[in-house]
Amino acid sequence: ELNTELGDLVGYQVRFTDQVSANSAIKLMTDGILLAEIQRDRLLRRYDTLIIDEAHERSLNIDFLLGYLQRILPQRPDLKLIITSATIDVESFSRHFDDAPIIEVSGRTYPVETVYAGDTPDEDSVQEQIVTLVADIDAGQFGRRGDILVFLPGERDIRELARALRHLDAIEVLPLYARLSQAEQNRVFDLSRRRGTRVVLATNVAETSLTVPGIRYVIDPGLARISRYSYRTKVQRLPIEPISQASANQRQGRCGRVESGVCIRLYSEEDFDRRPEFTDPEIKRTHLAAVVLQMLVLGLGEIERFPFLNPPDSRQVRDGYKLLEELGAVTPAGKLTRLGRRLARLPIDPRLGRMVLAAADQACLEEILVIASALAVRDPRERPADRQQQADQQHARFKHPRSDFMAWLNLWRYYEEQRQSLSQNQLRKLCKREYLSFMRMREWRDIHAQLSIACRQQKLRPRSGLPEEENYQGVHVALLSGLLSNIAQFHEGREYLGARNRRLEIFPASSQYRKQPKWIVAAEIVETTRVWARGVGAIDPGWAAGINPALLKHHYYEPRWQPRSGRAMAYERLTLYGLTLVDKRNVHYGPCLLYT
Repeated sequence: ELNTELGDLVGYQVRFTDQVSANSAIKLMTDGILLAEIQRDRLLRRYDTLIIDEAHERSLNIDFLLGYLQRILPQRPDLKLIITSATIDVESFSRHFDDAPIIEVSGRTYPVETVYAGDTPDEDSVQEQIVTLVADIDAGQFGRRGDILVFLPGERDIRELARALRHLDAIEVLPLYARLSQAEQNRVFDLSRRRGTRVVLATNVAETSLTVPGIRYVIDPGLARISRYSYRTKVQRLPIEPISQASANQRQGRCGRVESGVCIRLYSEEDFDRRPEFTDPEIKRTHLAAVVLQMLVLGLGEIERFPFLNPPDSRQVRDGYKLLEELGAVTPAGKLTRLGRRLARLPIDPRLGRMVLAAADQACLEEILVIASALAVRDPRERPADRQQQADQQHARFKHPRSDFMAWLNLWRYYEEQRQSLSQNQLRKLCKREYLSFMRMREWRDIHAQLSIACRQQKLRPRSGLPEEENYQGVHVALLSGLLSNIAQFHEGREYLGARNRRLEIFPASSQYRKQPKWIVAAEIVETTRVWARGVGAIDPGWAAGINPALLKHHYYEPRWQPRSGRAMAYERLTLYGLTLVDKRNVHYGPCLLYT
């Protein structure tokens, strides 16, 4: 628009790219970049104007920024702050910033007719209803034919509906969800190769994150899979829930971009009116350990007194402190430890950061840097719905007999060998042929490089390549440092007993699903249809006993006199979160009495 070179008058900065110069007057950046700048420039004096866009998404970063800016504005009366969004609770935002003025700018949208199709009794009926509606739209019963966007809660729903739509003639079905390969996602945006009416089946990634071109009709069942952390079960749940009115209006707006459209809601108008006006912000439904840690490092005081737009639940705040205590980042009194300060300097989740710091003591820093950076990105192994068996065969080469974590190392070694011997074009073709995402593999390498630099800044010096000899125990002890509450013991059938009496199963895609080791550690525990342990490795429970001794409970029983040594002896049982790690260990009973 300004006819200038990128990086001159206008620049941008994202996680791994900085295209800003001394001449730049306008800088576009992610919220994460601005948060990182706060640590170096507490009053953000580099800027005279900040524009926070897409504020309705209410991510943790956005909410933290809004609270922080509200606090520093009195110290920066010259700083102008503009908050923009299409669907926002303008009154509460205005109140948060001392009754700031509200400016409404009408967008260039086209009229959208909203049709309420009424409530459907079950899942199967919804699928049948959508198939019928697609056929009716293509037959011209709702007006001129046009492309259709259907919102669905998840990948399984998309695959099942895609199969159900195959019998319709002159219909091109295009799936769209986050884990889809880049090539398959790009098909949605390519209008030059259309084959009849396009029906895009999307998760809520198409609600605000991107705009699908050419959409005239939206079919909205009114459901989405919403991530929610349960402080009771310590599990990140992914339940399917009715969406808010704001989300429904966002979906409706997808068909009014280039011409007038029609939005068909598969629920009643009364149902819509009963729904909450806005979606719960992320701060009310996610784990808060990372937020608590950053606030402690920045010296912003207690999280309960921070001016959040919507304060988090006090129980979730306590849970965040508990996890940081488990990681050794804070004391039982909630004070930041030296380890906590080191954790905050690593640009990843505190759990992953704790693994990295522990790896240096276990002589496996190179391996953990690869695994931790893999866990920080979306899985680069692609599994297209119509070629799952071929993809599984390609990925089977990297499996490890005892651990999904070690499979990351096998994939890394293979990819690095190929990357060093092939041109970038050849490497792209190899990724496509072997069901790997080239972009995600690159992101994995970028995060690995960033983590390696952060380690060197803390006097940790990883070598350039992975060692040949496998250090299975060292790797899994380091992993346990960040995943201590994700251990589980085999119980019966396919069921495991996890920390705090949590019942779970190994996810079927894991290499350990059929092997069922006696003890496991999981990269994550997620509740969908069941409670699943994803990314699993077999462990010795004794390894967990030395991670954070302050968390262990000691039980002593069967005291007895040992004449030969002239001492009172007893058996000791060590438990962690209700799980017995070590039992019937012979110990001297005298010091035990003093200890207890």
